[in-house]
Amino acid sequence: MVKHLVFWRLKEHALGASKAENALRFQAEVEKLKNVVPGVRNLELGIDIEGSSAAWDMALYSEFDSQEALDAYQAHPEHVKVRALLIEATSVRAVVDYEV
Repeated sequence: MVKHLVFWRLKEHALGASKAENALRFQAEVEKLKNVVPGVRNLELGIDIEGSSAAWDMALYSEFDSQEALDAYQAHPEHVKVRALLIEATSVRAVVDYEV
């Protein structure tokens, strides 16, 4: 199994919306991918509730059957659409992938 973690800091304003509005939009869009992309075991996007300067705005926790399943998720057309929006609204991003 492969775990894929992603953390974002969002721009204050992007895509015609505030950071908070975009976070909610991305949460809904990412959660939809769980039922669309094969090989996804678990997929959840959380929005930070603390608001400290050390916190990231959003965190993705996801699990995949294999590295191949993660690769397929990355290339899936629905994921590519969401990623394009995220790129436009993101100021900083961090990723960690690891096998368990």
